[in-house]
Amino acid sequence: MIIDPRYAELATLLTSFSTELRKGERVLIDAYDVPDAMVIALLRAARARGAHPYVQLHRARITRELMFHAEEAQYAPHARVEKQRMEDMDAYIALRGADNIFETADVPGERLQLVSRLMKPVLEHRVNKTKWVVLRWPTAAMAQQASMSTEAFEDFFFRVCTLDYRRMIPGMRALAKLMAATDRVHIKGPGTDLRFSIKGIGAKECGGQRNIPDGEVFSCPVKDSVEGYIQYNAPTTYLGTSFDNIRLGFQRGKIVEATSSNTRRLNEILDSDAGARYIGEFALGFNPHILEPMRDILFDEKIAGSFHFTPGQAYEDCGNGNKSQIHWDMVCIQRPEYGGGEVWFDGKLIRKDGLFVPKALQKLNPDYLLGNSR
Repeated sequence: MIIDPRYAELATLLTSFSTELRKGERVLIDAYDVPDAMVIALLRAARARGAHPYVQLHRARITRELMFHAEEAQYAPHARVEKQRMEDMDAYIALRGADNIFETADVPGERLQLVSRLMKPVLEHRVNKTKWVVLRWPTAAMAQQASMSTEAFEDFFFRVCTLDYRRMIPGMRALAKLMAATDRVHIKGPGTDLRFSIKGIGAKECGGQRNIPDGEVFSCPVKDSVEGYIQYNAPTTYLGTSFDNIRLGFQRGKIVEATSSNTRRLNEILDSDAGARYIGEFALGFNPHILEPMRDILFDEKIAGSFHFTPGQAYEDCGNGNKSQIHWDMVCIQRPEYGGGEVWFDGKLIRKDGLFVPKALQKLNPDYLLGNSR
């Protein structure tokens, strides 16, 4: 089979830089509506490093049918099998295509919650116990979301995904070190005045080893420390439903007020369990190629000059202990064309209108990451 050179380049990045596959390691390739040629490129790249690849293929319409009629008696054994398979893996690579991002929009909420609850142990093991990377796959549907032609979007996709992520390393390390030493965070912007503590939580760098595309450093608020309100300005899709203009109000860490273009469904999701109304992640995004939201969180959470503030599950290696079956990355962009905004750490201005201010962090600004400055 003739493989598109871009597929081979991406497969090499995923198996070398992102997951650092070693001889004898087992890797699960989880492919959702992805061309066979890309899966084969990954198989070849994994074997070239001496790893043992395994493949699982998914189709969105079949997944929808399974979820639409999900019952605990059916999904509980399935979840046990999937957890055992994940426990047998050293690494995990997921490529997720979607001809229709709203394929599960009509699946009853209680069925989605059932599946999320039963599959949560699989997700937790994958996130906390394996080397993993997840990425979308470019489709015509994604091109429509981005308001681009299919060809232009494919060019954009491969340009973003094969960025020289090593260039992010010095700036990310400086930001993670600063976050780990920070107590109080204050975020200001149109409709936003948010205060919380990240003292003792730590921080994690994400520069191509977890998600592709990538470009964020994340921490997490002390669970009961969040006060104030936030107005998100990026649209979002979660569990097959679209949301715009989400606004959240907090008291003692808990979301006590939540409105959006679909306020009823928003609150249904936030009532999924006790942890869904607390925040599981706070992150600053800085991928210089990603500037506009497209309702795809693996892209949107990395938007240059953005931050995300995430209701639900906290990551084990950098979190506040919050547990939930949801993890919903909601994004606010602070570049001037989106109204601007400021991020303060312990009374010091860290980022203004989407650009980092301290000298050590300026290597996360677009000019440096794109190679236009030293």
